[in-house]
Amino acid sequence: MDDIKILDAVERYIRGEMKPDERLQFENLRKTNAEVDQLVVEHTLFLQQMNHFGERKNFKSSLNEVHTDLTEQGKIDSMKLKGRSKVVYLWKRYKRVAAIAASIAGITTITISALVWAFSPRANDNVQEMSRQLEVMKKVQRDQNAVVNDIKNQINTDKKAEKKSIQFKSGGTGFLLDGNGYLVTNAHIIRNSKNIVVINNKGEEFDAIVLKTDNAKDIAILKIEDKSFKSIASLPYGISKTVSDVAEPIYTLGYPRNDIVYSEGYLSARTGFNGDTLSCQLGIAANRGNSGGPVFNHNGEVIGILSTKETESEGVAFAIQSKYIFDAIDQLKKDTAYQSLKLSSKSSVRGMNKQQQVQKIQDYVFMVKGD
Repeated sequence: MDDIKILDAVERYIRGEMKPDERLQFENLRKTNAEVDQLVVEHTLFLQQMNHFGERKNFKSSLNEVHTDLTEQGKIDSMKLKGRSKVVYLWKRYKRVAAIAASIAGITTITISALVWAFSPRANDNVQEMSRQLEVMKKVQRDQNAVVNDIKNQINTDKKAEKKSIQFKSGGTGFLLDGNGYLVTNAHIIRNSKNIVVINNKGEEFDAIVLKTDNAKDIAILKIEDKSFKSIASLPYGISKTVSDVAEPIYTLGYPRNDIVYSEGYLSARTGFNGDTLSCQLGIAANRGNSGGPVFNHNGEVIGILSTKETESEGVAFAIQSKYIFDAIDQLKKDTAYQSLKLSSKSSVRGMNKQQQVQKIQDYVFMVKGD
């Protein structure tokens, strides 16, 4: 490659006019040919000096134009201002303009210096220059961060718009098992759903994912995966491993509509429909949307997950026994890395009346929606 072609390649490289493949080949040439590498650095400095010359020339031309304009307006007498006196006069009168122009020239110099530093593979021990380069790099980093933030905001906006456009077809109730956002609900509520959201009683909406489903027991373990969700230190209720006694008062919280709804009743049988040992029978009014809701005993302990109701009888519903929640969690721990998930059997609302218990518990019961 002759000198003219090399110089042409160097200029196109510095100006970013090379195609990706050509640029890669040229960078490999720089690594293997020290003369070409040095030529890139020297030519970059040459272009920098040319830019400085052009800026000084333009600045001088601007001063002459200002002087001519002021002379024509009769504000100064050009005959009285000669040589150095003319420059001093213009400097004193227009030093602010000159300072701005000098600042622009300085910024240009710093930028070109940063480019030279980037092009040169050799280290520079000059502390002052490194300091300038650091400021440039900080500016570049701030600009990059601003761009990244704009992209993130746009992504979040797009996600919100996309979420609004999702047609949720199924709905029910779920409740927290752990303060880090683990929930349990019925498997049939989120069956075949690609998008799942959970909404608390304050109307706050969070994205959730499915960690484990057991269709035979109609249990699904969800996890809130949303940056806006804040972890909770502890839950006010515990999960019981045993079923309550027949005729014991029970109550449930759920979302048969957009507001949380309280219903109360009693345990009418320790088994479910036709003696099903997975569930228990409740004497309670239940509607669509109550599925997946917690069933509490008088101590504020979860004894089941409301799942179905008797179609031919009013006030008869069935709940999956809460001991099977433990089984689902144990299975989840075997298959995955969620070893830190632990269920509490202690209830901090024991001894409170129902109204007080509901006030403490309702924040941990969520509406569940699936598309």
